Amino acid sequence: LNNSSKNGIDKDLAQKPAIHQFSCMGNKILYTILLFLGIEHLNAQFASVDITFDDRLLRSDEKQEIFALREDINRFFISTVWDEIYDDLDIALHIQIIFESAQSKGNVKTFNCQALFSNGSDLRYFDKSVQFYYNSGTSLYFDPVLFEPLPGFLAYYAYLILAGEIDTYEFNGGNGAHEIAREIALRGAASEYKKGWGSRITLVDDLSRNVGLRKARLAWYIAIDLIKDGDMDGALTELKLLLDGLEQSYDDVGRDHNTQYFLKVKSESIAYTLAQLGRREMLKDMQELDPDRR
Repeated sequence: LNNSSKNGIDKDLAQKPAIHQFSCMGNKILYTILLFLGIEHLNAQFASVDITFDDRLLRSDEKQEIFALREDINRFFISTVWDEIYDDLDIALHIQIIFESAQSKGNVKTFNCQALFSNGSDLRYFDKSVQFYYNSGTSLYFDPVLFEPLPGFLAYYAYLILAGEIDTYEFNGGNGAHEIAREIALRGAASEYKKGWGSRITLVDDLSRNVGLRKARLAWYIAIDLIKDGDMDGALTELKLLLDGLEQSYDDVGRDHNTQYFLKVKSESIAYTLAQLGRREMLKDMQELDPDRR
């Protein structure tokens, strides 16, 4: 066990933000008001958005056309109220977009990209088939009924990240966000810009069905809260549920990529916690469930 294991625990032990109700007359009205006032952090699900572009394959004029895109994406995530109940999550979102090519069709410039979305912890989604058009003169806005490629693509991953975060507060709490993400993907698959949307339907379905992983993640975050409160017996109960969830994940879906990524990020912290609590038999069970990191 090394210092990185303890550092992972310390990071997870950080206080989660309080959740409270927030009512609004609609995302579009609020979005317009926020833009007008320049307010970007009112009850935000996403407290910060770190956006990296790799545009080396684009021509100089194409790079100029996406000059304002980074700020537009930042404003899109921070200014939108994605959920009216879990409205104060303060998620640190990380986005990397790799531009591969661009082509013009009439007055529309379409960009082809790869993208990576992460919460900087155990949620990470890579997309290799992204296609959208972008006009720097118009604001990005997500309309749940009228599909547009770029806002739809960004909103889809916003809801996937949101679902994963809400799942750490209540069992299957992210179901609503998963359903919205799936609806976006279905609209995308039926649109003229259908590239990649079939895979996105599969992804959200895989995440929803991996009940074992969802149980394990919830148990882990409850356990670290209980440790912080000094309730070691309660924490041990949750850690047992974590191991049960991981076993269920393997039984239900095999070596799922998302389960493997959770273990890659959290296994050292989990092992450190079990060792500190003197639970060697549980540590052995953990090693059997995670043979890649014994």
